[in-house]
Amino acid sequence: MHSILETWIKNERQQQLFDKATRIAAEAKKHVETTDRKADFSPDTLKVIKEESYPSLALAKKDGGEDLSLYEFLLLQEKIAEGDGAVALSIGWHVGVMMELTDDQLWDPQTFQKLAKEVADEQKVVNRMATEPATGSPTRGGVPETKAVRDGGQYIVSGRKTFASMVDHLDYYIVSAYVEDLDQVGWFLIDRHQPGISVDYTWDTLGMRGTGSHDLVLDRVVLHETDLVEIKGEGKSSAKGWLLHIPACYLGIAVAARNDAIEFAKNFQPNSLDTTISEVSHIQDKIGQMEWKLMQAHSYLYSVARKWDEEPENRDQIGPELAAVKLAVTNAANEVVDLAMRIAGGRGLSKHNPFEKYYRDVRAGLHNPPMDDAVVSMLAKRALQ
Repeated sequence: MHSILETWIKNERQQQLFDKATRIAAEAKKHVETTDRKADFSPDTLKVIKEESYPSLALAKKDGGEDLSLYEFLLLQEKIAEGDGAVALSIGWHVGVMMELTDDQLWDPQTFQKLAKEVADEQKVVNRMATEPATGSPTRGGVPETKAVRDGGQYIVSGRKTFASMVDHLDYYIVSAYVEDLDQVGWFLIDRHQPGISVDYTWDTLGMRGTGSHDLVLDRVVLHETDLVEIKGEGKSSAKGWLLHIPACYLGIAVAARNDAIEFAKNFQPNSLDTTISEVSHIQDKIGQMEWKLMQAHSYLYSVARKWDEEPENRDQIGPELAAVKLAVTNAANEVVDLAMRIAGGRGLSKHNPFEKYYRDVRAGLHNPPMDDAVVSMLAKRALQ
């Protein structure tokens, strides 16, 4: 079968990186039934992720990484998502954070170097913890109810974070909190073994169950003042190219659904037909629709990624394009999976086939930031200025 994604590989380095993602995808696919049922991340998949040095790829070469470009990052994320979207989304947060910290230099250099060394040498994994029950998505502007209260040279941090992907398997949490003495929102780097930290196993969703995004609970966690690594908004670029790992993930799910739908069409022959359903005109019509939707989505995603990589001086102006890509690609991915389901028919609803999982997982993309309504509103206001 024609591989859509391999046409976007442009050189030997990208092929070598892509091979890493292919091996991770193969391992992830072995565990999808278990992780989906248990609503948790597979430690076996994480082991392969670390063996492939995936967590350190986005670090600069001087820090033990590979200077991963945004284009390459998306290529790898999409491939992993073909194996399991939940794995791609989960590890994508870590790699994206490493890319952001490397590019924007948000932290004190010594603090960042310490973390980077652990990521490079031991393949440690981190994630930002920002979402809360009362605030919803942090992109909507809610102030965290998690509070950090100063006590001499320390902070006492208490609160609860939801949608904490891979929470049980991370080495560090980067947690947002309202810092009372500064009257600011700050981010604390917290070792997962710190006393006062626990996981509340709440993750019971329709889709993306394998992210294991349970709640992180902080009960009077004592931190040194140097653990306050970042103040919200300080030194941060408003445009975050690394967030394109989100649409790349859902595009990978759509490609997997497309591949399985084509295989199904080429092999399924009801006794009412002399051929497989791949010869039926309305099935071919649906396959054709999947193809052009995927072609459009890939062209848009990777052209904007190239622009990000090749025109660093224009990154502050690219925010609307990044948001529009997310809107276009995640919606296209949902449409492609829906077409795949229509090709599979009633069998697509069976737990014995992969289609129903693709259908559940791909819908989660509509609820990852930025939300469709926020993007449309932003684009309208820009056009009317």
